[in-house]
This record gives sequence, C-alpha cells and structure tokens, in this order.
Amino acid sequence: MKRKPNLLILGIDSLRADHMSCYGYPRLTTPHMDRFATEGVLFENTFSPHIPTTPGYACMLTGMDCFNTQIVALRHKGGLRPEVRTLPEILKENGYNTATVQYPFRGFDKVLEYSGWGGDPGGKMPKAENLNKVAIPELDRMADAPEPFFLFLRHLDPHTPYLPPAPYERIFYHGNEYDPENKSMEPVMAFKPFCDYFASWLPGPVTDKDYVIAQYDGAVAYMDAAIQSIFTALEAKGILDDTVVVITADHGETLYEHECWFDHHGTYDNVLHVPLIIRYPEKVPAGLRLSGYNQNWDIVPTILELLDIQVSDYQFDGRSLMDMVRGETPHHDTEFYFTECTWMRKHGWRTPEWKLILALEPDFHFKPPVELYNLLDDPEENNNLAEKEPEVVEFLKARMEAHIAQREKATGLPNPIHHQGDWHGHEGIGAFKSSQQAYDTLHIGNPGEAAKLQARKE
Repeated sequence: MKRKPNLLILGIDSLRADHMSCYGYPRLTTPHMDRFATEGVLFENTFSPHIPTTPGYACMLTGMDCFNTQIVALRHKGGLRPEVRTLPEILKENGYNTATVQYPFRGFDKVLEYSGWGGDPGGKMPKAENLNKVAIPELDRMADAPEPFFLFLRHLDPHTPYLPPAPYERIFYHGNEYDPENKSMEPVMAFKPFCDYFASWLPGPVTDKDYVIAQYDGAVAYMDAAIQSIFTALEAKGILDDTVVVITADHGETLYEHECWFDHHGTYDNVLHVPLIIRYPEKVPAGLRLSGYNQNWDIVPTILELLDIQVSDYQFDGRSLMDMVRGETPHHDTEFYFTECTWMRKHGWRTPEWKLILALEPDFHFKPPVELYNLLDDPEENNNLAEKEPEVVEFLKARMEAHIAQREKATGLPNPIHHQGDWHGHEGIGAFKSSQQAYDTLHIGNPGEAAKLQARKE
C-alpha cells in the first residue's frame, strides 16, 4: 500500500503578499519561492480575516472562523475550544507523525523551539538560519520514519525587529539612513506607544523610512534563501514530490502606511492579504495562478483533499480550494467579515469593491470610528468616504450584522470580538474610553517585551 503524502506548511509570520516578487513586487525579494510557485499553484487573493497571530494561526490550522474558534485577540486566554479539531489532531488520527517548530498549537506530537528573537554578536537576527538548524534535522528524522509526517514551520524573519544579517541589510538600500535632511522617521519616533521599541533595535538615529522598509524586504529575501535549504533537504531525501508543501502567512505587515508604523495591527489590506502557494505535482498542476477570492480557513479542507483523508463526521467553515484549481468555481466567498484585536479592537466587512471598518472602542491612532474605502478607486485605502457615502456604510453594516447573526445562530456562540475584556494586557482597565487614554496606556519598550507580547503562547 502506497504511503500517504507528507505535509510541510511554512506558516510565515508577518509576510505580506505584495512584498513578494512572485506577487508583483518590483524588488526581487523571493526568487526561491518564486521558482517554487511555478511548480504549483499561486492564489492571488487569499485573506487572513482575523488579525493578528493567535486568531490567524487558529483559522489556518483548524479550518474554522472566529465564531467557532472563539479566538480573536492576540492575548487570547483559555486555549482553543475542545470541540474544535485541529489539523495535527486529524492527521495524527490518520497515522501521521507531527511536529511544529516555534508554534505550540494543540495536537502536535513534538514542539521544537529556536532562537527566533536573539541577536548575533553584530546585533543582527539570523532567524531563518536558526530555524534551519532545528527544522532540517527534524525533517531528516521524520523522513526516515515509516509514517508520513506533518511538519509546521513558523518563520519569524518578517516580524519586527527587521534585522537581517549581511549582505541582506543593504541589498535593497544604497543611501544614508542618517541623513539629517530626511524627516520621514520623525512621526514614527514621535509615536509614544512604539518609539522606545523602535529605538531599541533601529541602528542609531535612523531618519529614512525607506531604510526600514528595505530592512523588512531584506529580511524576507534572507528568509527566502534559507527556505531554499528546506526545499533542498526534501529533494535530497527524494521526497519533494511526495510532500504537499504549503507556503502562507498568519497576516501581513504595515510598514509606513496608515500611520500603523512597522507592525501588523489594523485591518487594511496590507495586513489582511497573505500569500498562498501549494505544490504537489500528483494533484496540483504547475504554473497555475488563480485570482479567485478565498480565506485561510480554506487551507485545512484543501490539505485533507490532497492527502485523501475523509472527515465525514465534521463540518469545516472553509472548503477545499481544489474546486478552484480544477476550474469548477472562480471564487470562494467574495465578501467576508474580519476582525482585529491586537493594539486596537475593530471589525468590518470587505467586498471586492468596498471596505468598511468599525471601531469597537477608541484607538491609539486617533482614527475615526467609521472608515469606508472604495477598493477599486483607492486600493491603498487612503481616502475615507464614510461621511460622503452614508448609504454605503449602512448597506455594508447591515450585511455584516446579518452575517454575525447567522454565524451566532449556526454556532450557538456569541461573537467573540465583543467579549475580550482586558485584551490590551492592562488588567482592570477594560475598554478604552478615549483615544488619548489608549495612547497613554499602550507601550512596547524593547525586543524582549515585544517577543513576550507578540509571540503565541499556548
């Protein structure tokens, strides 16, 4: 009897799709993943609707939305609902050996850690190399075992701090990052909640925002080169074509847009839009690019179809993307509900034309409580039309509220975005009463604290 395929998921933290060269970015940031994408299918419009890391991975690894997982906050307490089945649990029941590197999600046989946050003697962070030192020996071990394997890798290179080692720190930048005439970093360093954190890892008094963006791109390129070592290891073991390989992200990243400086809060498309690449020659044709809309909860049902595993007694919220691959449907849901509970608490509704964002409490950027963007005319979401288009606001709000009511009825569970308590990590404060209170309360001070706050804790 033929052994079932292996599964490798690269769940890359904070990788925005539009900064990958295979998604049209003009800088050659991902040449190895670009080549890999030509051997499988690339989905151009995949969205992670629940921001940030904790709900993003929960959807990715369960095939469920936030109503079923009941997870929307970065600092979610209480673990995952026992009624929800996880991908590693399902695969373990079907004879798979499972392991995860850097993400201790429920159901994995083995959890490995690596130095994702520690710097080298020069102050740079070789995150991807440190991951490879742990992941490749584990990959070799699992490949030599009689059982098929599921290995999940959480790369951290695109996550702040952006500190790629040489030569990647200057591969996309040739200038003077300390130019006193450049004032682009002044608003960044004046933002009190984050300024101490930025000062703790940005070298010296950096004045040029483009230098910082180049560090993000350099970190992505450095990670891409290290990921090639993973592909090479699969080839060396002779199992590349016998392994379903998935490349995706829990969310994207904000660089200089929307005043959400160098982080991944907010529900603009630079955070919601994530890459999705799947390679498995036996069932996935090479060189396919699909523009159809889908969400990251579709990943689990897709994987189970590729692995030929039936879960007949269980209903996922997502559905297999193989119907799009086979040309049976152009899209999955083109409209969807999204949430964010990182440093702000918001939710909204996105269609191919419109984006509605509603604040559930005042945020520390002093943004208006209602934002409306025409994504066709204004894809970068810079022109808030909420006051000019009140009828569109009400129409989208009604669509969103109908969806929430339907999901609450279907699951018998409340919308979790409304029940987060001290989601911001400050016990006893509750919901912020004003933007000034939020601004004065929230603070990130150094990389160690950022690692503690932003890294997933089970």
